Amino acid sequence: MNDRDGRPRYILLVVEDVTEQLKTEKELDRTQSFLDKMIDNIPAIVLVKDVRERRYSLINRAAESFFGVPRAEMMGKNCHEVFSQEEAVAIMVRDDVALLSGDEVTVSQNSLDTPGNGVRQVTAKRLVLRDETGKPQSLVQVLEDHTERLATQAELDRARNFLDVVIENIPTAILVKDVRNGCHIVINRAAETFFGVPRETMLNKACHDVFRKEEADAIQARDREVLESGKELAIHEHSMVTPAGETRWVIAKRLRLNDAEGKAQFFVIAIDDVTEQKRSAERIAFMAHHDTLTGLPNRAAFSERLTLAFDEVSKSAESFSGESFSAESFAVLCIDVDRFKEINDVFGHAAGDEFLRTVSRRISEAADGSFLARLGGDEFTMITPAGPQPATAEALVRRLFDSVVGDVEIGGHQMRVSLSVGISVFPADGADASTLLSNADAALYRAKKEGRDTFRFFDAEMDRRTRERHALQHDLRAGINRDELVLHYQPQARMKGEIIGFEALIRWMHPKRGLIAPGNFIPAAEENGLIVAIGEWTLREACREAASWEVPLQIALNLSPVQFRYGDLPSLVHRVLLETGLVPSRLELEITESALIGDFARAVSILRRLKALGVKIAMDDFGTGYSSLSYLQSFPFDKIKIDRSFIMNLDDNPQSATIVRAVIGLARGLDLPVIAEGVETQDQLAFLTNESCDEVQGYLIGRPRPINDYARLTGATTPVTHRALLVG
Repeated sequence: MNDRDGRPRYILLVVEDVTEQLKTEKELDRTQSFLDKMIDNIPAIVLVKDVRERRYSLINRAAESFFGVPRAEMMGKNCHEVFSQEEAVAIMVRDDVALLSGDEVTVSQNSLDTPGNGVRQVTAKRLVLRDETGKPQSLVQVLEDHTERLATQAELDRARNFLDVVIENIPTAILVKDVRNGCHIVINRAAETFFGVPRETMLNKACHDVFRKEEADAIQARDREVLESGKELAIHEHSMVTPAGETRWVIAKRLRLNDAEGKAQFFVIAIDDVTEQKRSAERIAFMAHHDTLTGLPNRAAFSERLTLAFDEVSKSAESFSGESFSAESFAVLCIDVDRFKEINDVFGHAAGDEFLRTVSRRISEAADGSFLARLGGDEFTMITPAGPQPATAEALVRRLFDSVVGDVEIGGHQMRVSLSVGISVFPADGADASTLLSNADAALYRAKKEGRDTFRFFDAEMDRRTRERHALQHDLRAGINRDELVLHYQPQARMKGEIIGFEALIRWMHPKRGLIAPGNFIPAAEENGLIVAIGEWTLREACREAASWEVPLQIALNLSPVQFRYGDLPSLVHRVLLETGLVPSRLELEITESALIGDFARAVSILRRLKALGVKIAMDDFGTGYSSLSYLQSFPFDKIKIDRSFIMNLDDNPQSATIVRAVIGLARGLDLPVIAEGVETQDQLAFLTNESCDEVQGYLIGRPRPINDYARLTGATTPVTHRALLVG
């Protein structure tokens, strides 16, 4: 303050306490900082713009990431400076709607073309902030980015649509049932075709509304079984009558789908129609035990029935000796149609086949309860029912002669039917099947030698053949020691001609009788056990020879059933492979059903051990009665071999063609290669090629010969293209 003269004299000091104000401002700053930090770090997309100029005043970190550009490039700018013109106009419109509406919050769902992150699908919530007078000051936007979720949903929709298309067009019948009411809620096109009625007649209906009562009850029982078992998947094989009234055989797979609480909600049922496969299997099963020409049981069925006859009679039989016959006895008849070869030669095979069918019908009519089988050619066998012998057998054979012998007209030609019959009686003429059948055959031989058109019972004088067989066995034993056995090799080829290997076939070079085929000495060897030594020699010699070839072709050889019963066959094979150095995969072992008969479990165990070595296992003589579908199920064979008897008759026997076609179809279904043996003509080869057979063997490809004759194929000389050659 100044004095009168105007000079400063006093200082007036006014003190104002702003402590609380500063504390408040600091608190506000902290609060603002906290809010800024919170808004900046929350995962929601937040941005604020002033209402007057529509410039962005706040953009949080999530928004910066969402827009794909640094927030500094957007702060203080309006949408026209940030977005495309089209997008900016759309944003301004949505902002205007929010400002003009009386709602605190407005919501829109729209696409947004961001500056740096492409087009996004969002839900935008706009909040208008007003001053104390209610005038809008700021516009707050909170965005939710649904792009990934919508893309995922679209992908799910595409997958669902694709699944619908797949289910609709899959060739397997598919239906879905609601567990609660049993109604069908999905039926695809294949199911509609299978059931034979429009799917509209089945949808939203339970099985009792669609199927006949017996069928519906069975379906419900299978559904209930799955529910009560607690299993997610159950497989049933059964026949069913469709709503269209057709009986089909199916494999139905039921998959139970549970809800979130683990309770059954739906059944998804896939139905495979295996009717044709079943019929084919039944036909092949029938053919495996029946003769294709006459429909009579074949050799395999005869063997089974003979075994059964032994079992039935042996249970009540006591001791037998000499020629005393018991009431609990039966007889075996070997029947031969006289001069059938002449009929075939004069009138042809077609007439011969019809002749055999006529004769078989006459024999069947006279059998009267006896078991009748055709073993092949003009050979038939019968097993009488148990009863007093030889009276029962003699009455039967006289009835045969009365009914069968006489004239028959075939193709306009008169032919004379007469029979030769040999009879053996259990147990006087044999206590086992082999002996009984052999002695009946010996009696048949005597009947034919004594003029035919007659019958003979076996007697002691007929053992001459037995003595001859013993002599043959003696010579064979000596022949083994003198190295008289040799191997001949027959080539095997693919259908286009490529040689893939050889089958080793044993021969006996007898010093007096010359070259003897295996069919003339192998049975004797199997009977006295020599086959074990022969089999070992054959295996070692064939492997040694194959290992020496420059070209790694396959080598196949047969195993005798006797080899399965004696010794350790897998160990022998393993030892021979190691000794010879042959790669296991080049060796193929062929077996017939007879190797599996008896101790089936042991035989399968041996086969599995052999296959574990790496060698291949083939089912030989398929279709002759020595092979069975059940064995194909029990063991994973590598190949099926069609017997030569069917191939030989392809040209003049429709049944043979049907059998071959069925076997090839079966093998294709099992994914097994097929080789046909006995191929001798171009017509046979053409048929097999047309039926998609895989491999062939026979005289058309090459005859069994010493391996030196095939040196060019094995690489012993200058290599040549390995094509099938007509050798010999």
